[in-house]
Amino acid sequence: MSDPSQAVSGRRGSLQRFAWALLWLALAALSLHFLLAVYGQYRHLDPAHYTMYWSRRGWLWLHIVGGVLGIVLGPLQFLTRWPRAWPRLHRWLGRSYIGGMLLACVAAVGLIATSPAPAAITTAFAGTALAWLLTALVAMSSIRRGNIARHRRWMTRAYLVTLAPVVFRLLLPAWIASGRAPSPDAIALLLWSSWVVPLLLHGVLSGVWMRWRERVPSMASPAG
Repeated sequence: MSDPSQAVSGRRGSLQRFAWALLWLALAALSLHFLLAVYGQYRHLDPAHYTMYWSRRGWLWLHIVGGVLGIVLGPLQFLTRWPRAWPRLHRWLGRSYIGGMLLACVAAVGLIATSPAPAAITTAFAGTALAWLLTALVAMSSIRRGNIARHRRWMTRAYLVTLAPVVFRLLLPAWIASGRAPSPDAIALLLWSSWVVPLLLHGVLSGVWMRWRERVPSMASPAG
């Protein structure tokens, strides 16, 4: 006779894998759309396409290269099977991700220092870079101490911050489509929201998921 708890556990595992697959497909589609938009914007080396970044295109390209490394390499770190099979490759991809993040953050400092944008925007941009740096460093510190669970949690948070430019490019057109002007304060609000809101949602959904996982086995256990 089959064990009901094992059946529930199997269904839960299948549901979890299906949910993760949908999530990564959505993130991959959004990230690809973002990368194509960036390429379409900056592949033309002329002031008309670079606007205020023309005189700072060196910092801009360093920031883009570091960010692209993070966007591309980040999802590979969350695969559950191959890191155990090829731990050395997993470590080197993780180091490359951290290297891309550091490169993008250094370039962000250069962009902020030379930016003519209002203080509200540069502060929000700096806050995003700082959040990216701190979440990645906590993740790196956790794995160096052997705390794999904490490392995974903070890598997830770091990748959510990595996707802040992708989210921002979705929020800005939605803001404009609603009939509101993209004022400096509005742009700053969207910059903050592009990573703060995903982190908050991740915290809430993670809590709901953990409570559901704790309840399901007890509901499937026979009484008495």
